[in-house]
Amino acid sequence: MKTYMNFVNGQPVGSERTFESLNPATGEVLGLAPISTAEQVKAAIAAARAAQSAWAARPDAERKALMMQVAETIKKNAPYLAEWVTREQGKPLGGLGPDQVPGARFEVWGCEVWTQVPASLDLPVEVVFEDDTRRDEVHRKPFGVVAAIAPWNWPLLIAIWQMIPSIRAGNTVVIKPSEYTTLGTLELVRLIGEVLPKGVINTVSGPGEVGSWLVSDPGIDKIMFTGSGPTGAKIAEAAARNMVPTTMELGGNDAAIMLPDADPKAMAMGLFWGAFINMGQTCACAKRLYVHENLFEPTVQALKELAEVMPMGDGMNEGMVMGPIQNKMQYDKVVSLVESAKKAGANIVCGGAPKGGPGYFYPLTLVTGLKDGDRLVDEEQFGPVLPIIKYSNVEDAIASANRLDAGLGASVWSSDIEKAKQVAGRIQAGTVWINQHGMIHPMVPFGGAKGSGYGVEFGLEGLKSVTRPQVISVKK
Repeated sequence: MKTYMNFVNGQPVGSERTFESLNPATGEVLGLAPISTAEQVKAAIAAARAAQSAWAARPDAERKALMMQVAETIKKNAPYLAEWVTREQGKPLGGLGPDQVPGARFEVWGCEVWTQVPASLDLPVEVVFEDDTRRDEVHRKPFGVVAAIAPWNWPLLIAIWQMIPSIRAGNTVVIKPSEYTTLGTLELVRLIGEVLPKGVINTVSGPGEVGSWLVSDPGIDKIMFTGSGPTGAKIAEAAARNMVPTTMELGGNDAAIMLPDADPKAMAMGLFWGAFINMGQTCACAKRLYVHENLFEPTVQALKELAEVMPMGDGMNEGMVMGPIQNKMQYDKVVSLVESAKKAGANIVCGGAPKGGPGYFYPLTLVTGLKDGDRLVDEEQFGPVLPIIKYSNVEDAIASANRLDAGLGASVWSSDIEKAKQVAGRIQAGTVWINQHGMIHPMVPFGGAKGSGYGVEFGLEGLKSVTRPQVISVKK
């Protein structure tokens, strides 16, 4: 059984204690990951600190060129990395590019693109005021050492979202992968770390306490976190003690609203992937669908026809579109929510029962007959289950979309774009898509509202978020 290593100061680092990483489709042990000690976490932070000044002092053009070398390294190793995603996270291999089945190859392609885009962006000096007496400029400076905590649902892509803008801006990074998907992320960092100077990017790994040591350390200058609200609250508490700024993406319970003039058949595929990309294990999935009563039956039928024909199985087998739920904790939560819906009198349109056999496979499940207040509507399922709720009045649908504390994304579906935009403007979410859902882009800021976090990633605003502004004011 191979034991994988952390990557600190350009060198592999092991630990006396290890834990197993499992294939969620088969239960196979893929390898052993190190459990970092508190001393090793401090050593990783120290390595990042020692490297940061020289890294920030490099000419911007050099950092941009190295980012493009990182992108090329990802591209060259894409088959290897995609297999890690499939075997460890579960999403099928799928295809490449935005128009293909969004599986592991898509995730690695996204890593390449989300590396190239920050490398193409500039943060020039901004002259914010000038007259005959003074000139005021805003310069963008790196924070220093960034702590990143990556999740298990998109283990490579979200790690890239956290790491690449940070180092592009002159920071150095210590990243902790999820304990459920550690090995693939460690391999990604090892490969791209070989392109970069020692200490620019470092890893620690292990259970939640390792992440706690990382974000609580006074040597950290900025925190990037994607994960659950309760964990985010703990990180925010730790950050507050050291006055450390954070970017938090805390998941959501995205509402999708089909207006009375929507076209169920034409929009079914977009709705389907908006809800079920990555088996519904995406923060910005549509997790509750509100459909006008005049469209309800044809919408349910169109989604049912799609859900029942999507191939599900071990993602290493070509042709698979759906994989397993990534871990037993999440699997048990999905089962519990569906069972609670049954007890509440819901109608299971399709799916609704564990598949059995090895792996955490759960069928694509559509549920009707629920209302606001039922667990499956109010709690983020983060799995392959979609409650579809009937409404009569658009005002009621908007109120339903806004009633929860979650506010990451939402969508409005309509044949009338102007009408849809009016509804979208009233929804309390960081992003509201029209006639699509979850369609992020590396140039478009992305972040949550309310309990879904704060701060943004992606594009110029995302790059600014890993810098601090410094005003230089000159008297003429």
